[in-house]
Amino acid sequence: MNPRDLSDHVAYEAGRGIEEVARELERDPDEFVKLASNENPHGPAPAAIVAIREGAAGVSSYPKAAHADLTDALADRWNVTPDQVWLANGGDGAIDYLHRAMLEPGDSVLVPTPGFAYYGMSARFHHGDVATYDLSKGDDFAQHADAILESYDGERIVWVTSPHNPSGSTMALSEIERLAAKTDEETLVVVDEAYGEFASVDSALALLEGDDPREDVAVLRTFSKAYGLAGLRLGYAVVPSAWASAYTRVNTPFAAGELTCRAGLAALEDTEHVERTVETTTAAREYITEHAEAHGWPSEGNFVLLEVGEASAVAEEMQERGVIVRDCTSFGLPECIRITCGTDAETERAVETLNAVLEDHTADGRTPREVTE
Repeated sequence: MNPRDLSDHVAYEAGRGIEEVARELERDPDEFVKLASNENPHGPAPAAIVAIREGAAGVSSYPKAAHADLTDALADRWNVTPDQVWLANGGDGAIDYLHRAMLEPGDSVLVPTPGFAYYGMSARFHHGDVATYDLSKGDDFAQHADAILESYDGERIVWVTSPHNPSGSTMALSEIERLAAKTDEETLVVVDEAYGEFASVDSALALLEGDDPREDVAVLRTFSKAYGLAGLRLGYAVVPSAWASAYTRVNTPFAAGELTCRAGLAALEDTEHVERTVETTTAAREYITEHAEAHGWPSEGNFVLLEVGEASAVAEEMQERGVIVRDCTSFGLPECIRITCGTDAETERAVETLNAVLEDHTADGRTPREVTE
């Protein structure tokens, strides 16, 4: 007996952890810094740690079916109704819920390339087809409605990532609204704002507010990045009010754990931690862009994409020297690496290591930045 045909499915390539790399290289984990997975360099919000400790004794019981306090707090923050907030096991869980609610077998989704592989993976899991639209490196990964509409062919869901991973580009609110207006009535435009706290553009959540909210836009958010709760897996979608009730029919039983939601609620109220994280990210982005001897793209995320030549070789050598970064070959960018914004010390070490590796790798003495300028 065999599973169903999975030949058109691809495995998600996650960033490698310190322990994994150290074990492989037979080195002390303390020698490494990891700036590969866009994690919070300050760790979880302190208030979330307290909430986890206080709730730990109750993990023998199933979580509540509805985490009303958390959904109420999120609804209040975004000026929507609580039933529009779909809690999930990470942002990828919210992606699954939207596909379950929207896709019939054979329906298609339109996703960006390069982009987050799980959009397509999830659609295929739910027997959907996947089409792509290009975000061009030559155009600095600019995101415009017209570029997406050129590839649009009536897909059920159009995925937009703003800020975009791995480039950090964003899509203006006016362009998102125009995209929604130009697509079919039965097409849902989903804006993934996993890195939204770091961006200066207006959130697409504004399109779900007010007296005349759009019924064809949904937004994804996560607690993994700015709130530092990646290991707890807590994300959510904010959906149009007309079909908010579908959540009870598509969500996984007890997918949002009790400790996870307690931590999420505490982190949501810990504004000081988020502000500190955003300040660190802004400073790190500027430092990487200014001091790395490689061309980098302006980023609104907590990372910077850099063109370094042979990315796999550069990333491997940086890893040997104790700095783990993301080789973007899996994104279809074999000449690029992505560096997560770390603490001041981590960021400076990463840039210093990168520049040293590039100097060693450049045969004619020119850096990738000099080559591209």
